Amino acid sequence: MTALTVAIVTFVLVSGGAWLGLYFRNVLSEDRLRDDVRDVIKLSAGLIGTMAALVVSLLIASAKGSYDTKTTQIKQITANIIQIDLDLEQYGPDAQNLRMMLRRAVPVLINQIWNEGDRSKVSAYSATAEGLELVKGVQQLQPGNDSKRVLQAQVLSAVASLVQARLSLFTQSNNAIPTPFLIILIFWLAIIFACFGLLVRPNRVVIVTFFVGGLSVACAIFLILEMGQPFTGLMQISSEAPRHALAPLGP
Repeated sequence: MTALTVAIVTFVLVSGGAWLGLYFRNVLSEDRLRDDVRDVIKLSAGLIGTMAALVVSLLIASAKGSYDTKTTQIKQITANIIQIDLDLEQYGPDAQNLRMMLRRAVPVLINQIWNEGDRSKVSAYSATAEGLELVKGVQQLQPGNDSKRVLQAQVLSAVASLVQARLSLFTQSNNAIPTPFLIILIFWLAIIFACFGLLVRPNRVVIVTFFVGGLSVACAIFLILEMGQPFTGLMQISSEAPRHALAPLGP
């Protein structure tokens, strides 16, 4: 399911828990909701609320950390692409065809990364033909002096750094929140709102408060899931920087 679908389901279940609590509040007699019973409900809701709050905060921190890590890796890939092109430019006319290969390889690489970020398209890792052709071309360069040998080594080092970042992105492309974990969290939240409903008499303020609370919880779940898939959805990392990092070569 998409992040939006999960958020909507969360809102419905949490709101349903609140309405269920309000229903039993009207059905149960007053002697069944004595002060000691209310205290037990409050303590139970407080315990579950504390656990849910800790889990939500940890999930947000984890999702934000993963999102920032992948953003940094994309920036590193972009920087490596620029570094490779600059070194090849300094190498001279012998590397002109490699600079053209690099410009053909970059869009293919970016498309592959963003497609892997879509969890509905799980596949084995495979290097692009354009990338392999570029690496082979760099390895086959025959530098005639020390300066060119240094440039060739720098290009290969930048390629190795790019590949490392690329593989890191691939291994992290399907680190979704486990479904049972998410189900338990939503169950806790529904129980909390049901406990709230048991303790109050329904009126407009209560209904609006439950609505806002359920919406806030659903937004938190949506935010967590969206940050967990940074190459799709509303919060996806822009691919414009790596796609347009290199200026077109002149005729």
